[in-house]
Amino acid sequence: MKARDYLWCALNLMLDREEALDRLCPRCRQRAEEARCPVCGAPAGEWTEGHNAAFDEARYERLKRGERP
Repeated sequence: MKARDYLWCALNLMLDREEALDRLCPRCRQRAEEARCPVCGAPAGEWTEGHNAAFDEARYERLKRGERP
């Protein structure tokens, strides 16, 4: 595909989404436009991008200094 083909696809995806949102009542449209978790559908709220809750900062620091785990 050429760059113009990707642009055409992206534009049509945006238009399709806008058409789907236009069919909703104002309350449902507002809810559909909210940021939500793709897994459970709960509001995403404030969260830090790229934060890994399982990351062990202390272990990382030990390994960075060359210590054994």
